[in-house]
Amino acid sequence: MSLKPIYQTIKTVVYFLCVLGGLSMAPSACSQSAPKEERRSLDSPENKKNMTINHNNNPFSIVKTEAEWREQLGPEAYRVLREKGTERPFTSPFETEWEAGIYVCKGCGTELFESKTKFDAGCGWPSFYQAVDKTAVKEIVDKTHGMTRTEVVCAACGGHLGHVFNDGYGQPTGLRYCINGVSLGFKKKEE
Repeated sequence: MSLKPIYQTIKTVVYFLCVLGGLSMAPSACSQSAPKEERRSLDSPENKKNMTINHNNNPFSIVKTEAEWREQLGPEAYRVLREKGTERPFTSPFETEWEAGIYVCKGCGTELFESKTKFDAGCGWPSFYQAVDKTAVKEIVDKTHGMTRTEVVCAACGGHLGHVFNDGYGQPTGLRYCINGVSLGFKKKEE
């Protein structure tokens, strides 16, 4: 009997308990957290300068009707990218994908994350420690579900990707971009 499904279920339950409690994943539930001095503050002046809070004026360069998005994306990708949903943990093949390449926005094809910045946070979603560049994603204050988090959207089309946390995980930036796999596409590195 394999213990992997049981282990994944336990990790998922721990994650959701932490999220419901307004906390990020505890280091014991995933990997070691970086020392506090190595973490980048999500409230830093540099970060606040790159945040967009108002979607009403549609600051994105790629604009489509809701009908066009529905037709292009399909039900699950539409729910996550356009309605700010979350896919179930451990359901995306990208969570365990380790090939060299670039992860792109499923909505518009914008390059978002390089595979070399991907790491296993054990939380059930693909995790990265930095975007391909500072203009690829926008960070938006998210005060839903009784907590304050930082939402990550595609800078070109505004598609919801996930959230970014400054919980360390021993990564170079001290950040964890926790991204819904259904929001992503993948371009394999040409050899």
